[in-house]
Amino acid sequence: MHIALFNQHHHNPDCPATCRHYTFMEALAQRHQVSLITSSAWRRFRITKKYNWVPEGVTLYEQHVPYHNKMNVPQRLFSYGGFAAYTLAKGLSMPKPDVIWAVSTPLSTPWMAAQVARMRKLPWVFEVQDLWPSFPIEMGAVKNKWVQRRLYKLEKNLYNSASHIITLSPDMTDYVAGLGISREKITTNVNGTDLNLVQQTSEQDVQALRQQYNLANKQVVLYAGTYGRANDIPTLLEAAAALAPEKQLQFVFTGGGFYEPQVQEAAKKYGNITLVPSLPRHQVFALFKLATVSIVSFNDLPVLATNSPAKFYDSLACGTPVIVTNPGWTKAFVEKYGCGWYSPAGQATALAQTIKAALTDAEGLRAAGARGTLVARGQFDRQRLAAEVEKILLRVKK
Repeated sequence: MHIALFNQHHHNPDCPATCRHYTFMEALAQRHQVSLITSSAWRRFRITKKYNWVPEGVTLYEQHVPYHNKMNVPQRLFSYGGFAAYTLAKGLSMPKPDVIWAVSTPLSTPWMAAQVARMRKLPWVFEVQDLWPSFPIEMGAVKNKWVQRRLYKLEKNLYNSASHIITLSPDMTDYVAGLGISREKITTNVNGTDLNLVQQTSEQDVQALRQQYNLANKQVVLYAGTYGRANDIPTLLEAAAALAPEKQLQFVFTGGGFYEPQVQEAAKKYGNITLVPSLPRHQVFALFKLATVSIVSFNDLPVLATNSPAKFYDSLACGTPVIVTNPGWTKAFVEKYGCGWYSPAGQATALAQTIKAALTDAEGLRAAGARGTLVARGQFDRQRLAAEVEKILLRVKK
């Protein structure tokens, strides 16, 4: 089978971001022909050169188009539009695949996949990584009501057009089904994590980081990810300030994005905040293993409660309990499996109290970490998730 993957945001394990599709392509390329249409935007974020940019056996079609998390709306639209045009041209000229697999965000990528599929009479699978256009609309980036209606209509048309839909969380599945799409057409395939990289992370790796950043005898509260407008970073910084008198406790931030200046300023002001430069994917698990708890935070918006953040899976796979701030499926998950806690978004005092209570219960921390590891092994392995996607692609090809 020849699989054409349309994905504007390609990373590899040398990058600090998660690399779900790298793992999936690596698995699929062992049995199938895989072509990737993507942009070069994330190449400049490679920290190491341990891995090939794409897995062995994958044919790369790459457009050189800028993109980064600090772009404003017009800059992002220019980037999305440029890649969409490239995707259409390359999708029509490349050797004909058996199936197209298109990843959002942005919505322009699956839209182009739908056009190529229609013109070349191909089945296509729509992977929904974030709910668009709900995300930019709820974040206030799209204010015009006419434009909003057009985008929602486009979204619904794409769901109808696709041969199958993959979502990354049960709440996303409920949202799509709520639009009248048959649940038989939707598969929840969570973001997951790379358990092999977790297992390769040694205690020596963890201790080296602990020594490097003077974290010996500290209980570490970790935030690893984007400092974006959606991530409720001001609340995290306020909670850190409130806990500054707790000398045994240290916040560690690693990542980048919109609130980076505020994070840097807080680190200068408060002694309980340590900044760690972004680590490549294959090294970040040492930081999760070092942490006592990690935080997965988002603003209190319905669309953000559907998210499937990689750091959630990474943390639990490393045996580190998670504090989540969304009232959606992640809250239900940590409560069901006893692998973390919930604290409402935007409430710094409540977050500080939740952190302090968790860190004073040594047995509770140990048990929550063990339960997280167990559930990660059973549900989050990307090798198993890749096999599930493979079955979907084979089924729609027929």
